[in-house]
Amino acid sequence: MSDYQEAEQGPKSSFETYVAEGDQLFLKSDYVKAIESYSTALQLKPGDRNCLVARSKCHLKLGDAEASLKDAEESLLTDKEFFKGLYRKAEALYAMGKFEFALVFYHRGHKLRPELQEFRLGIQKAQEAIENSVGSPSSVKLENKGDLSFFRKQEEIATHKSQSKNQRKDQRQQKKKKEETPRNEKTVRQLLGELYNDREYLEKLLKDEVLTSGKAESSLKKAKQVLKTVQNWQDEDVPNKPEVIGNLYSCIGNAYIEMGNMDEALENHNKDLETAKQYDLQDAKSRALDNIGRVYARIGEFRKAIEVWEQKIPALKSSIEKTWLYHELGRCYLELNCNSKAKDYGEKSLASAEEAGDSEWQLNATVLAAQSEVKLGDNQAAVSYFEKALEIAKLLNDEAAHQAIMNALEDANKNIIEELKGQAIKKENELESEEEKQDPSKEEEEEEDYQSRRYEDIPEE
Repeated sequence: MSDYQEAEQGPKSSFETYVAEGDQLFLKSDYVKAIESYSTALQLKPGDRNCLVARSKCHLKLGDAEASLKDAEESLLTDKEFFKGLYRKAEALYAMGKFEFALVFYHRGHKLRPELQEFRLGIQKAQEAIENSVGSPSSVKLENKGDLSFFRKQEEIATHKSQSKNQRKDQRQQKKKKEETPRNEKTVRQLLGELYNDREYLEKLLKDEVLTSGKAESSLKKAKQVLKTVQNWQDEDVPNKPEVIGNLYSCIGNAYIEMGNMDEALENHNKDLETAKQYDLQDAKSRALDNIGRVYARIGEFRKAIEVWEQKIPALKSSIEKTWLYHELGRCYLELNCNSKAKDYGEKSLASAEEAGDSEWQLNATVLAAQSEVKLGDNQAAVSYFEKALEIAKLLNDEAAHQAIMNALEDANKNIIEELKGQAIKKENELESEEEKQDPSKEEEEEEDYQSRRYEDIPEE
């Protein structure tokens, strides 16, 4: 059911009033009353996923992780790929000490929205918690079925571990530097002015964490305010000023995406790209290209999305990054009916997913390849891919995917039967044509009979 249909079921103004009231109470840290407001709103509009996510946050703030988890799971009932619900579920599981399961949902969210920093941070903190509690990632015993695909190879886990150590080292160095230069803090206070008290909030904003709260408008307002302040800073006061500015453009662009304003989103992500190019910030350039391509794909400008994303190909490093990008390119080509290209990228995505050991992306890539083969008219090849996808879906215990693939497989088999029937009819017609060439036609026989009778009827002179 669409959001519009859901809104029509109850008094829209009353629902929005209670949600707004809950939002205000949440900002004031009055989580108990905020829960009451959200609960009243949900009575008017049951199952509203954004409201459930908001209430889930409140429950977690009060330390009720189980209630938080319940709301998060309910928000995912109609859409298992609702990334805000996935994040709240992961956070609730983490708070309950179920780090392995939390890691699963952090990974799932990361695959859906790889550009969002909070999922990467969630993966990192969950892995660290697992390492601290059981000794090493390899000793974790998973009981959840079908979710092993969300885990990286051991070498990738080792990479995360190394990154974590480096991050902790950087934090210690930054702390030491602050202690040695106390005037830096004073300078920051002067530069930020009234924003200094919101410093923690701003740091989260720069990592895109605030955007997951469902408050895109407030995040947008804050990011614009910070951007204006940062642009007035002197370069010598802030050595990484271009990175901060690029990050803020990215945050603003993502907020506009959440609000559905794609023109403004595109403008700000392009500014992020310009900044990255000007100061040779490779990671920022990759991020900006990801986001620009995503905007174009969402508005149906598939050729432009392809043009942007293909710029990233030479710089691709990890197998999972290749998997995601090749898959998105293949999808765009499929939408444009460039089916051979779609098939090529589908196969590349599948090869990268197999290299990464990621079963879920293997499923996505296999289905893409199958759909491309259907459009190319090679139903036999499509059936082979669909059968492979069916096996992966069974492995993942993904019932929805399993059913969808079964339906597609049935259609492909029907196409094969129709092809065989057509071939049989064609062959039969060809045989009849050959027989007609070998034997005199009925018309020729009738003509001969006529001529014979004609001469017999002529009287003799």
